[in-house]
Amino acid sequence: MLLPLSISKRPLAHRLFQTTWRTAKAFKSTTPENVAGILRWEPSETVSGVEINGYVRSVRAQKKHHFVSLGDGTTINSLQAVVPADQAEGLTIGSAVRLHGSWVPSRGQGQSHELQVQRAEVLGASDAKTFPLQKKYQTPEYLRTIPHMRPRIPFNTSLLRFRSEVISSLTRFFNSREFVQTHTPILTASDCEGAGEVFNVSSGDEKPRSVDETSKSFFRRPVYMTVSAQLHLEALAQALGNVWTLSPTFRAEQSDTPRHLSEFYMLEAEMSFTSDMDSIMDLVEDMLRHVATDLSETRIVQELSARSTEGLSDMASVDQVQRRWKGIMREKWPRITYTEAIDILTASKERFEQQPVWGQDLRTEHERFLAMHVGKGETPVFVTNYPRAIKAFYMKTVNDDLGTAVPGETVECFDLLVPDFCEIAGGSMREHRLETLMDSMRLHGIDASAEKITSSGQPTVSNNNLDWYLDLRRWGCPPHGGFGLGFDRLICYLSGIQTIRDTTAFPRWYGRCDC
Repeated sequence: MLLPLSISKRPLAHRLFQTTWRTAKAFKSTTPENVAGILRWEPSETVSGVEINGYVRSVRAQKKHHFVSLGDGTTINSLQAVVPADQAEGLTIGSAVRLHGSWVPSRGQGQSHELQVQRAEVLGASDAKTFPLQKKYQTPEYLRTIPHMRPRIPFNTSLLRFRSEVISSLTRFFNSREFVQTHTPILTASDCEGAGEVFNVSSGDEKPRSVDETSKSFFRRPVYMTVSAQLHLEALAQALGNVWTLSPTFRAEQSDTPRHLSEFYMLEAEMSFTSDMDSIMDLVEDMLRHVATDLSETRIVQELSARSTEGLSDMASVDQVQRRWKGIMREKWPRITYTEAIDILTASKERFEQQPVWGQDLRTEHERFLAMHVGKGETPVFVTNYPRAIKAFYMKTVNDDLGTAVPGETVECFDLLVPDFCEIAGGSMREHRLETLMDSMRLHGIDASAEKITSSGQPTVSNNNLDWYLDLRRWGCPPHGGFGLGFDRLICYLSGIQTIRDTTAFPRWYGRCDC
């Protein structure tokens, strides 16, 4: 068998090449390759041979030099580049450029170092007169009309990087708990919540059809954009154990409020072989505490804490956001039942627009009051055991081990309320017994059958196919439960952004889908 030559026996030219390559690699590794890295780099002497790519944020022209503010999306801060006038042609606001020069200690104020440019390349020209993001304050509403350009605002760039950091932190958390990340479908034949606030799906050349003609449609049954991954997660949990997903969901709710989107992301998790709802709430609490502890001291969080004219005008104060983070990191969040919540609300002297009534869902004003008084305006608050009639069909009735539930009883569920923002997550134990689940579906007016007979005497599919969901109960379904958390709402809460529309790159809400 032939053995590889040792280094000492290789040709001289090859050894010289290896040495040169290692030297070049070592030099390159000491030179930051993005704006964030260079701004943190403070060598005591001038370093030549520096190359940086980015976008021109602003230009201040003088007779001999142009002062260019450069960004590349890696930090909210800008790099100052001093460009000779004869090299500044085409360096206009918005242009994509590559600058070559020396990184030197700055003689001006506002930065420790600056880039003295020897050569500038324009890689993507920009018409400064028509560029929509001039160096002045842009209102949030104006920026929402140009979502394809909005991420170039430094603050919005930081917000999107913060989303990425939160996802990374969540992934680390679930990996540490041995949860399996899964991908659930966006198209579904089942309306999870049964509320009817779904988008119907059809092919581009498909005309509206009667119920009897459903079999002629693309999927041969009514199909929707998913409102939740939960039902599919339950199926995966019976195969994989504990599972989670972060995926887009869709609601055709005609709500034009700062807390609602038509397309948004939900973080959902399902735990198998658990009979204790406290374990689900513990998971939510540990998860959010992990994210806050993991990210509180990071550079990106510090950047978001800097309120500048490039940020959004209606942001929560820095002190308020810091209280939110500290509250999440505290141990043992309060847990009260729905009945206790109603008692607290009715005993208070607060004048609500709608008086709290047992058997009706809590309003936003009620949730805000509970978060401020039970959680002292700091820690999140769990509200558990809502009335069965106002919650989803799949939730398990409290203390119903014998399957003798009656409509007036409560279900093992919870909502998580946070100060200032109200509900941010919800979960429950799932009804794992077949007959009891079917009774609950009938109570909620849901057709559990897969087929029915039409007026023409021909069988057709149900508008809400849940036979497969019932199958999960027929063959080895253990006690289980899970939760869903509005990911965009979480970003709102942790960043201080006041409207959910500004937490995502391309927001879609009632009446708006701009690009």
